[in-house]
Amino acid sequence: MRVESWKGVNLGGWFSQIDAIEEKDPSTFPGVDGHIETFLGSDDFERIAAWGFDHVRLPVDWQIVFDETLSPREDRLRRLDKAIADIRARGLEVLLDLHRCPGHDFHEGTTRDQPLFTDPSALAGACRVLSLLSERYGTDPGCAIELLNEPTAPDAATWNRIAKTLFAQVRAHAPRSTIVVGSNRWNSAPEFAHLEPMDDDNVLYSFHFYNPVLFSHQKAPWIAHEAFHQARAWPGDYVLPPDADHRLPLESGRWDRDRLAQCLEPVVAFRERYGLRVSCDEFGVYKAGPARVHQLAWIRDLLGLFTQHGIGWTYWNYRNLDFGLLSRGESLFAEDPCYSNPERCDQELVELLLKS
Repeated sequence: MRVESWKGVNLGGWFSQIDAIEEKDPSTFPGVDGHIETFLGSDDFERIAAWGFDHVRLPVDWQIVFDETLSPREDRLRRLDKAIADIRARGLEVLLDLHRCPGHDFHEGTTRDQPLFTDPSALAGACRVLSLLSERYGTDPGCAIELLNEPTAPDAATWNRIAKTLFAQVRAHAPRSTIVVGSNRWNSAPEFAHLEPMDDDNVLYSFHFYNPVLFSHQKAPWIAHEAFHQARAWPGDYVLPPDADHRLPLESGRWDRDRLAQCLEPVVAFRERYGLRVSCDEFGVYKAGPARVHQLAWIRDLLGLFTQHGIGWTYWNYRNLDFGLLSRGESLFAEDPCYSNPERCDQELVELLLKS
């Protein structure tokens, strides 16, 4: 996988975060199996390839394809088999992302500690899930396997230790696969200053970029803190309440392209120090948050930095989940002007991404 200039999209909401899809529009939700059957299909993969993207990241929640005893759900796994085969048939590479694993939920990690980092049984469960997925999908050189989405360990040392355990499980069952390892604290770019590389030459090191979250996630209903529910421009000066506190980083002060570049510095330094591959596997702006002009300005600035540093990326998200290039069946965005065309596609954003 050559990742320096690659461009891709996330397929979140298909085999992952299905609960969030149901919660937004419960009256039209077709059930988990109906949703998997209808949410995405061959036409979507053809569109993604025709647009000019070269890969997708496919998030999978363990609860969707395993039961509570961690036994495989073969009916759902066969659907995942078909999904990956159909994607690969369109010439797209795949990052298979364990989005939620036993003992770890990236969203719950914003409010409380996750058992994965303290409970041996949770770690054993995560190892089992990764082992089974790696054994099943580890023979295709175009399918990389990601250890865990957005780890929320209490400190970098803990995540480095857990990551090595998870990595060993994947490598044992997928000896030739690219393995994707993210940084701690929701795959934070600044955390690359503390990330320890694996003793392996086929690894992709991943970060996510939503900095500052006060801008990219402003007005997001799933974050209750008052600091997130203020209109903020880009660029802008962000002032926090005196008692502001949150597990997510609340980054005040002046934010502009130069400040974004500072956030990227640990990633670039990591790559240069070790000579390893890095990529940004999620970025985006909550579409019901900042004014449209500010959304696009932030994305334009970030894409410019990725181009400047030769960093490949994967946009969040292809369809729905409040960040979609397409919005279909989301009542919240039914009247959004950026989707006012038969395809329900944000064509302006697609063009901005692909011309970068």
